[in-house]
Amino acid sequence: MVDIKKIVIAEDNSLLSSLLKFRLEKEGYKLLVAENGKDAIELIEQHQPELILTDIMMPFVSGLEVISHVRNKLNMLTPIIVFSAAGQEEIVLKAFNLGGTDFMSKPISPNELVIRIKRLLR
Repeated sequence: MVDIKKIVIAEDNSLLSSLLKFRLEKEGYKLLVAENGKDAIELIEQHQPELILTDIMMPFVSGLEVISHVRNKLNMLTPIIVFSAAGQEEIVLKAFNLGGTDFMSKPISPNELVIRIKRLLR
């Protein structure tokens, strides 16, 4: 049986999350989509994904709070790729300090994302 890797994506832009879901499912990953950080945390707790993709700016619970929850409350070492609009260096540094693994600025290149995911999930 092939081990299908689960990825939780937390992104409030439904167009972007649909695009990434489509692209990553073509690569053979199972995508669980959350429209905000609160839903993302629930999905992460339920499904224990192999990778987490999170936007920083989201309603209810931010991407930074998601990272903090995964690292401090759940004590998970799951790789986390953070998305953010360009020019938010301070936030990016905060994301890394909280335990983010990688960072991509928006607009995101789906092909580059696939390469980064493969590298993290080897």
